[in-house]
Amino acid sequence: MPISQAWKRCPQGVYIHPDMEKYAAVSREVMEVLGRFSDCVEPVSIDEAFLDVTGSRRAFGDGETVAARLKDAVRKGTGLTASVGVAASKLVAKVASDMRKPDGLVVVPPGTEAAFLAPLPIRRLWGVGPKTEEELARLGVHTIGALAALAPERLARRLGTHGHDLLRLARGEDERPVVADPGEAKSLGQEHTFDQDVSDLGTLRGTLLDLSDAVARRLRGHGLRARTITLKYRDETFRTLTRAETVAEPTDAGDVLFHVAWRLFESVHADRRVRLLGIYSSGFGAGAQLDLFAPPSRASDRVRDAVDRRFGEGTLTRASLMVYPERRHSLDRRGSRRRPR
Repeated sequence: MPISQAWKRCPQGVYIHPDMEKYAAVSREVMEVLGRFSDCVEPVSIDEAFLDVTGSRRAFGDGETVAARLKDAVRKGTGLTASVGVAASKLVAKVASDMRKPDGLVVVPPGTEAAFLAPLPIRRLWGVGPKTEEELARLGVHTIGALAALAPERLARRLGTHGHDLLRLARGEDERPVVADPGEAKSLGQEHTFDQDVSDLGTLRGTLLDLSDAVARRLRGHGLRARTITLKYRDETFRTLTRAETVAEPTDAGDVLFHVAWRLFESVHADRRVRLLGIYSSGFGAGAQLDLFAPPSRASDRVRDAVDRRFGEGTLTRASLMVYPERRHSLDRRGSRRRPR
């Protein structure tokens, strides 16, 4: 519950301030442990990552063996427990990792993905938010298995191309690769904690747009393009979720980041007020050959960057953001907090 409510109910309690620098430092320790088991590690948040252990079999054994050894190494190295899902795809591994928390280990053998997903509620599926859930309920779909059995043309009439993507995921078909982050920079991101919990969708949408522009500006400043966009979402009950999506082409455009972030937002947002939103970018050109003749950043973005460099950040902004006076708190790529401007 929010601290304000806890204080009213239990003013004699002991209240401890969060230590983001410590959390970021421990996260780096955990990621270092993961790196011992694979050179293909894709962090998606401060406490979550995908590993491709295909090339680690000779050294460590099969997926289940690697997972058990990894959990033991994390516990010995940091004192923390870890829940691990083992599967042939990102989606199923993620769902499996959530099944037996804390300290769980769930293995989904290849070929059993659809059967594993079938009895689970439809909200477990990436891309299914409250609105999509309502649409599927009108079709009588409440489980992932029921969605997988639905006629494609019927689903397309209701959800368009998004329905086709959901149908593939419901059948356990997810070909997205694990995208390792090269070099020193693992991710670039920003987040905003509201002074008061927010329910207004216009404010939430504007905040995500502002964050997307800020992250895109930093990407361009570092000469980077990201393939993986991660949303961080915390509601009034302090439930914190992260969702990630990998785009086909690396990007440094705020519009692209925003459209992905908004889609992820809709997949997790319920009828609760929101306390915090964050957007993180990673996978800086990894996993694919960059196009030698790829177009440069858009002219409008280059103009805004030039004006910001000369006159200060935020000199030029979108008209739609002028109605949101709150300024964001930002995190640098090491997770340290900077003062709001």
